[in-house]
Amino acid sequence: MTSRRVVLALALSGLGMASCDPAAGLDNKKNEQPGPVTEQPGTGWELVWQDEFDGPAGTLPSKERWVADVGGDGWGNGQFEYDTARAENASLDGEGHLAITARKERYGGNDYTSARLTTKNRYTQTYGRIEARIHLPTGRGIWPAFWMLGADVDSVGWPECGEIDIMEYRGQIPSIVRGSLHGPGYSGGANIGREHAVSGAPLSADFHVYAVEWEPERIRFILDDTVFFEATPKNLPAGKKWVYDHPHFLILNVAVGGSFVGPPDSSTVFPQTMKVDYVRVYERAAQ
Repeated sequence: MTSRRVVLALALSGLGMASCDPAAGLDNKKNEQPGPVTEQPGTGWELVWQDEFDGPAGTLPSKERWVADVGGDGWGNGQFEYDTARAENASLDGEGHLAITARKERYGGNDYTSARLTTKNRYTQTYGRIEARIHLPTGRGIWPAFWMLGADVDSVGWPECGEIDIMEYRGQIPSIVRGSLHGPGYSGGANIGREHAVSGAPLSADFHVYAVEWEPERIRFILDDTVFFEATPKNLPAGKKWVYDHPHFLILNVAVGGSFVGPPDSSTVFPQTMKVDYVRVYERAAQ
């Protein structure tokens, strides 16, 4: 997401979150549980990691795969919610989905709650196809996102670690999705990215697949079967560094308010839920 949030994320790293330096032994296959190979995105891909979110309603997300970032200081973006580890904000719905729910309630000194889940210290990936099938929420001031952050964030900081926003979206403009990159010299409002508008029903009306296909010096941003943006080092400002050549971890969250979307207002209905059908990671199959 538009990423000054990382500054405060680092301040909260003492909440049970150790360093993500890949030299500490974390690699692409840690805690890998790929399960059955289904719905491959065309030929040439091999599934290497997934979460299908199967389980009884109210079950917390897998602790082997996900960690809840807990806090309510705005994540550097002026967000209004307090992100919790409670089932009320992130749990399985019993129908094969993860439900991340933003609620209007007083908690931890904030007026809203939600959740932010990360695979930090659980799983990282370098290159491949990273995708999720998501049903987005709607409403002014609602800011869902599916993104990646460089695993060396604790040692080099943000934005030097790199950030890949696979999907972020303004709840008040439910027909437009954005994909973007944040790195040294091109971060925050100066990120490298593009918005993509859909015709017909808004994105909040149904599930859609949000993905990147990431290879050395090239990242493609995809909505369903449409590549809507392709970034290479040529897109960067002169003299700036491409920092997408090392492990990144995954993040799913729903923010309330913040610099990208502005505050909710009287038209915003709560609760608002982002449902995630699956998250899957593929690598190019060996030839």
